[in-house]
Amino acid sequence: MTVAIDRATGKRRGERAPRPGPLRRLRHSYQKYWYAYAMITPVVVVLGVLVLYPLGYGLYLSLTDANSLNTARTIGVNEIEATYKFIGLDNYADLLWGETAYDRFWSHFIWTVSWTAACVVLHYSIGLGLALLLNQKLRGRTFYRLILVLPWAVPTFVTVFGWRFMLADSGVINSALDALHLPTPLWLEDTFWQRFAAIMVNTWCGVPFMMVSLLGGLQSIDSTLYEAAEMDGATAWQRFRYVTLPGLRSVSSTVVLLGVIWTFNQFAIIFLLFGNTAPDVDILVTWAYYLGFGQQPRDYAQSAAYGILLLSILIVFTSVYRRWLNRNDPQLAI
Repeated sequence: MTVAIDRATGKRRGERAPRPGPLRRLRHSYQKYWYAYAMITPVVVVLGVLVLYPLGYGLYLSLTDANSLNTARTIGVNEIEATYKFIGLDNYADLLWGETAYDRFWSHFIWTVSWTAACVVLHYSIGLGLALLLNQKLRGRTFYRLILVLPWAVPTFVTVFGWRFMLADSGVINSALDALHLPTPLWLEDTFWQRFAAIMVNTWCGVPFMMVSLLGGLQSIDSTLYEAAEMDGATAWQRFRYVTLPGLRSVSSTVVLLGVIWTFNQFAIIFLLFGNTAPDVDILVTWAYYLGFGQQPRDYAQSAAYGILLLSILIVFTSVYRRWLNRNDPQLAI
């Protein structure tokens, strides 16, 4: 059997060239796209310093018994070395299955999930209602849009402090209720009303984002679909159910996911509204802050463990959410 040899390359005809190694492929990619690597390098460095390093250090701390008494610190001219030690997964076991696991983790987890679900449902339902209203041909529609977007444009701390003044015992809300001879709740003192107030303030801050996003989705729906449905005799509810909601699926899947992530980690509203005076209203992120910075001694290890658990919960939720979207409609997979 004779094998034909290519005189130009010295290789047998029909023989596939060996695949280059990873280093060679990386070198070739760098030579071809060096400008792209140069552009993304600052972003990678910033992400590494602000995200990856704190995340890695937090993971390490969660595997130790570090607190404010055994970490390295300087008192006057004296430098005290760190004495904390590696304890493995003991912090996670204590949080999830310890004797005080319910008070330290599960009660806050249940409230965090309830708070997130209530806020996202209110954000979406109210935002969709306002978006449907503003999508109509109304006189002064631009002015209404501007007014409704203002709560989102105002800095969060300004909004929360304004609500805190209004919800005080002698604030505007209780004064109005008293003038109407109605009960005046202890918004900032009673646990039930504290939670109600937290959901109310977060809804006020989060609805504009949902409204703007869903309004953009409504305006992208082809108007001929509504005309065809109306010609077929569809009612307003049927047009909403079979035209509007399917047309908003792509937008809704994204804003709901973002809403869950943002609300689950909504530190500013809970902390600025109540500070460290309402432990029963603390969600996981504010409780982690309290353990690490709001008590003495500061428990850095437990606080870091909370942070890692928060990240793990959101990763699991996002993965399940993506699988659900992919199973129901592959085109909506994020």
